[in-house]
Amino acid sequence: MSLQREDLHERVRALRERLGACDLCPHACGANRLAGETGRCRTGAPARIASACDHHGEEPAISGRHGSGTVFVAGCNLRCVFCQNSEISQGDLTQYPEQTAEEIADTFLRLQRLGCHNLNWVSPTHVVPQLVEALAIAVERGLRLPVVYNSNGYDSLSAVQLLDGIVDIYLPDLKYADGATAERLSGAPGYPDTAIAAIREMYRQAGDLALDENDVARRGVVVRHLVLPGNLAGSRVILRRLAEEVSPTITVSLMAQYYPAHRASSVPELARTITVEEYEEALDAFAAADLENGWAQEVRTAPHYYRPDFREDHPFENQRK
Repeated sequence: MSLQREDLHERVRALRERLGACDLCPHACGANRLAGETGRCRTGAPARIASACDHHGEEPAISGRHGSGTVFVAGCNLRCVFCQNSEISQGDLTQYPEQTAEEIADTFLRLQRLGCHNLNWVSPTHVVPQLVEALAIAVERGLRLPVVYNSNGYDSLSAVQLLDGIVDIYLPDLKYADGATAERLSGAPGYPDTAIAAIREMYRQAGDLALDENDVARRGVVVRHLVLPGNLAGSRVILRRLAEEVSPTITVSLMAQYYPAHRASSVPELARTITVEEYEEALDAFAAADLENGWAQEVRTAPHYYRPDFREDHPFENQRK
């Protein structure tokens, strides 16, 4: 974080004001969350944290040797029918207690004591003010970890602009090339243009991925693109847009881990894993877009490898045993 402490507190004030008629995400539902309304994300003024741990399943430069300090937020501004985290994003949020900024700051500092390489906010879009407020408290108490903003890509441009100097590493999804598909599968009207605009601002702030002497990320942007069955993600189109409208040197994590989680089995096109040929087509799309940096992923035959259990202290690692 490069922002001065006094400026950080001013950002907290500006972000919290937006909770009064909420426009933190592109839905701009207008809920008065300060008065207890919950709106699209089903979250009021206090944030709910579903899990926090040293996570070793992120991209190599994010997890490093000692893990990423992931803070999994309950709730979400999307309704993806195939969400692997649906237990905490679309389930009963009341099972996760509301937390004060001081309590969340305690969690941030605990992750630092565990030796994590970074502080990784997972699905932060709808609770940015609460997380930044907790960050300001934790910084006063000695937090020094770089901040990772790990989002679904459906982020408000104006909210991302308020994170300049706060977030060190952006880790957004880039899910769809087609707006109608995004609305049908995730309830995200206008997703492609909205996500590209947000990622362009993230890249303006953080630039290309920069690693330390141990190959751990210190700054930059990594864009995740999940390959979907039947080319529902429109990989060739959206990767070309990313290269042309943001930068060909931006780092891309091309993900092959799709499996029919949550309600995906009820959608015929999504009721199977991807094939090796479909992933190879996405790799070809990456090359055709003249993108220069990224990670490929093995097409696994055991989709449960990525199935989290948020009743566990380490929701993903327990599935790898």
